Amino acid sequence: MDYEWKEKLNNERAKVEDLFSYEGCKVGRGTYGHVYKAKRKDGLDTKEYALKQIEGTGLSMSACREIALLRELKHPNVINLQRVFLSHADRKVWLLFDYAEHDLWHIIKFHRASKANKKTVQVTKGMVKSLLYQILDGIRYLHSNWVLHRDLKPANILVMGEGVERGRVKIADMGFARLFNSPLKPLADLDPVVVTFWYRAPELLLGARHYTKAIDIWAIGCIFAELLTSEPIFHCRQEDIKTSNPYHHDQLDRIFNVMGFPQEKDWVDIKKMPEHATLMKDFKKNDYANCSLVKYMDRHKIKPDCKAFMLLQKLLTMDPTKRITSELAMQDPYFLEDPVPTHDVFAGGPIPYPKRDFLSDEEQDDKSDNKKKVFMEQSWTNQQRAAAAKKKIVLDQTWTNQQMVQAASKGGGGGEPAAKRVRLGHHQGSMGGQQNFSHIQRNHPSQQHPGHVQQGGMMSYNNTQQNGNFSHGQRY
Repeated sequence: MDYEWKEKLNNERAKVEDLFSYEGCKVGRGTYGHVYKAKRKDGLDTKEYALKQIEGTGLSMSACREIALLRELKHPNVINLQRVFLSHADRKVWLLFDYAEHDLWHIIKFHRASKANKKTVQVTKGMVKSLLYQILDGIRYLHSNWVLHRDLKPANILVMGEGVERGRVKIADMGFARLFNSPLKPLADLDPVVVTFWYRAPELLLGARHYTKAIDIWAIGCIFAELLTSEPIFHCRQEDIKTSNPYHHDQLDRIFNVMGFPQEKDWVDIKKMPEHATLMKDFKKNDYANCSLVKYMDRHKIKPDCKAFMLLQKLLTMDPTKRITSELAMQDPYFLEDPVPTHDVFAGGPIPYPKRDFLSDEEQDDKSDNKKKVFMEQSWTNQQRAAAAKKKIVLDQTWTNQQMVQAASKGGGGGEPAAKRVRLGHHQGSMGGQQNFSHIQRNHPSQQHPGHVQQGGMMSYNNTQQNGNFSHGQRY
């Protein structure tokens, strides 16, 4: 290619830094890049945009998949990709989105904090209903176009702030989205672990190979419950595990503690799940005999005879073949009673939620350093525990051997050879006193919300992590 022609083409190509002002306006950083709040320099419009700079050079497969899908998908409740910028000088990729000031994670966090401060401010019934209806509408559109989102959670549900689309829900983070087919083809061979643990359907945890649209519906049910209670319904300490094995004991235990153990009469195909044998080996049905969704929601003052609970039960049906579809859910009687859903989830009232703070690179570095510090402290604690256990094993073994030798020197032991008695003592000391440290929690003991888990091609807007706050940020 002619060098001069190439240079001319590069100079004529639109550059993101020439068109948009975004310096000092970073609102998030994740594994796959930075997110900036941006405005046009030419002043042709006063809209606010979200600029995502993809980390590294060139296009990852996840970014390519996301761009390809978003260029085709157009719906009021799906985030709108405005433009893609390719910088040939430094091989950077920029994605331009509509800017959303809020997301469900920050909204729920606001209400959870009010509850902790004993100044409870619940999400209004009308707002919960409007949020759920728009989420279902966006997912109905994706599913009707043979797209599974596969990573639905509060952080990925954006809500527009002041402007033309005020209070409009936008489903974001399509980095894990996949096209699916009819008849279904196995998807698990490509990437068996999908959906953040707290929002992962039981069939995924049991290794289902032909998972369907029902996995998105389960996640919506989890989000619905979280909106009603301000707490993640299936929160689990080990939500951040990176593994190719879909089976997760602690997450299943949490689901059963809320829902009860699945009965075969209610989920006939559970026997066909790849991890069914492991399930039956690890769990006892009787341990969950007194657990049910009715009891869990009753503790949050949601009664089983209300329409909200009835719809929640349909969304959180254990058997994926019996789980309600997005189309049927939108027709549920819950949406017919007052207050009815509105396009503006804030229903025209004032927006109580704060706007996002700008982040500096130093803040991001501090957060990274804090994470390293926590990891080092936890590693040191684990090392100390292991050393103490080994020391105890050695002391116990030494004491046992001494006792055996003393007994042998006295001629006791019922005629059993002394050497055999010593060997038995050694075996007992090494096996009986040994401890398995594989179960020790490697993460910081404070819970972190899974919205901070960076998956797919998206990143959080505000990756602030605070102990005990289930903290996570907005994504695009």
